[in-house]
Amino acid sequence: MTSAQTDRFVHDRLPPPEQWPELRYDLPELQQLPAQLNLVHSLFERAAAAGHADRPLFRSDDRTLTYAQARDEVNRLSNVLTLDLGLVPGNRVLLRGGNSVAMALAWLAVVQAGLVAVATMPLLRARELADIMAKAQPSAALCDVTLQDELTTALAAHPATATLPLHVFNTPSPADPLALETRARRQSAQAPPCPTAGTDVALLAFTSGTTGTPKAAVHTHRDVLAACETWPRHVLRATPEDIVMGSPPLAFTFGLGGLLVFPMWAGASVYFPSIPYTPEAMVRLMGQVGATICYTAPTFYRQMAPFAKQHGIGQLRISVSAGEGLPDATRQLWKEASGLEMLDGIGATEMFHIFISAAPADVKRGAIGRVVPGYQARIVDEQGHELPRGTVGRLAVKGPTGCRYLDDVRQANYVQDGWNFPGDAFSQDADGYFIYQARTDDMIITAGYNVAGPEVEAALLQHPAVAECGVVGRPDDERGMIVVAYVVLKPGEPADAVQTKALQDHVKHTLAPYKYPRDVVFVHQLPRTETGKLQRFALRKLATESTKPP
Repeated sequence: MTSAQTDRFVHDRLPPPEQWPELRYDLPELQQLPAQLNLVHSLFERAAAAGHADRPLFRSDDRTLTYAQARDEVNRLSNVLTLDLGLVPGNRVLLRGGNSVAMALAWLAVVQAGLVAVATMPLLRARELADIMAKAQPSAALCDVTLQDELTTALAAHPATATLPLHVFNTPSPADPLALETRARRQSAQAPPCPTAGTDVALLAFTSGTTGTPKAAVHTHRDVLAACETWPRHVLRATPEDIVMGSPPLAFTFGLGGLLVFPMWAGASVYFPSIPYTPEAMVRLMGQVGATICYTAPTFYRQMAPFAKQHGIGQLRISVSAGEGLPDATRQLWKEASGLEMLDGIGATEMFHIFISAAPADVKRGAIGRVVPGYQARIVDEQGHELPRGTVGRLAVKGPTGCRYLDDVRQANYVQDGWNFPGDAFSQDADGYFIYQARTDDMIITAGYNVAGPEVEAALLQHPAVAECGVVGRPDDERGMIVVAYVVLKPGEPADAVQTKALQDHVKHTLAPYKYPRDVVFVHQLPRTETGKLQRFALRKLATESTKPP
C-alpha cells in the first residue's frame, strides 16, 4: 500500500514495531477492508451506494443537511484546507469546538483531505491546549468562534505557536472574510479525496494518563473503519431510520464514534443541540426530535431518570452507557423510569471505542457484557498468565484496533506481548461475562470524564496557601467517583470553608472545570514512604472509608 501523507511527523514518531499491539482481523468483514482507503470517502460512498444520499445526516435547530449536502460542504472545506491554506497530507490540524454541525463538517474535511485531526475538549484551558500543541505540533487550528479565547491565550504564550494560523467557524457574521464558512462558499463542491493508505493516520486522540502529561493515541483510517465493523455491526445494530443524540464531545472517541462515524456507517442521522444539554433538556429534546439512540454517561442517565418518568422518552429505543462504570442501581433506576435496558460497554481512547459490551437482550446484572466480536479479552496476572474464571486480575485485550502512542515511553506499559492493557481490574464468570472491579492506576473517572490526580495536585500547588497535597478518587453514587484533595496548608493559612472555595475556584480557573476537587480535606501531613514518595493507595483507602488521617 502507498502512503499519501508526505508530512511524516506522526509516522516517524510511532512506537517501534516490537511495542505495537497485535492487530487481528478475524471477522470476514474485517478481512475485506482494502489496503488503500480514505475513511470519510468510504463512509460517504457507503451511504450513496445504499441510496441514502437524500436522507438527513445532520440535524440541528437551525438546519438539516442530507448526506449529499454534507458531502458538498465537506468537499468545499477540504478545498479550503488544501488549496486556500496550502496544507499537505499528514499535517496536523487542531480542532476546537462543541458538538455542532460545523464541528462535524470540519472534522470530516480534515480527515478527507489526508490531514490528521487533533480534536480538543471544549472545556480545556490554555495551559492544557498548549501541552497538546507542543506534542502534536499542528500546522493550523480550526476553532469555534465562541471558544477561541483560551486557544488565543495558549497560542500567544508560546513562541513556537504564536504564528500558528487560526481560523474560526460557526461565526454569527456570514461576511467574516476569515471564517471557514466564508472561504468555503468560494470553493467548488467537488474535491477528490486524498488517496490515503489504510495505515495512514486519521486522528490523534489525546488522553491525560495518570501523570497528567498528555498522551496522544494514534488511529489510522483503517482503525476507525474496522471499529465500525465490530461493536456497531454486532451489538448496537443501528439502522438508517435511527436519529442519534448524546452528550459526549466529538473530541472524545466515545463521542466521535457514537455521534459521527457510527451513524454515518449505518446511514442514520445525528441531532446536535443549539444549547448545552441538561438532564431535563435532553429528555425533552429526545421527544421533540424523535431520537431513537442516546449516548451519555451513567451519571447523566441517573439525573435524567426523574424527567424521563415525568415526560416520557418518545421513540427512544437504545440508551448507550459508557465512559465510566455503570452502577447497577443506576441501570435499574433508568430501566424503571424509561422501560429500557441499558446498553453498557467499556472502551478506551487507545482502542478507539467499545470492546466489551452486551445488547439489552443479553444483559446480565452486575456485568458489563462479553467481548465484542472481532476482539479477544482475558484476565491475567502481573506476569500476563491467564487466570481462572472468577479471579480478579488485569484486563488484556486485542483486536483490529490497539494502542500506538505518539512518541511516548508509556507505550511499553499499555502494550505487552501484543496485548493492550487498558488499566482496569476485572473478573470473568463462567458464561464469559466481564465484571468490572476498579481502575488499576491513579485515574479518576468522574461523571464520564477522566481526571489525573497528579494534574490536579500540580494545579493546587500553584496556590500560595498550599504546602502539599494529594488527590485521589472516592466512590460516589451520583458521579461514579469524585475528586478529593488532601491538602497541607502553609503556616498561618486558615483551614475553613472560605479556603476550600478559594482552592476549588483556583483549580477551575487553571484546569477544565470538571477536574476541581469536590471535597477538600485539610490535614497536617500526608502519608509518604521513607524516600518521600506520596502513598496514594493510603489516601484512596482513607477516601473510601470517608475518614481523615490523624
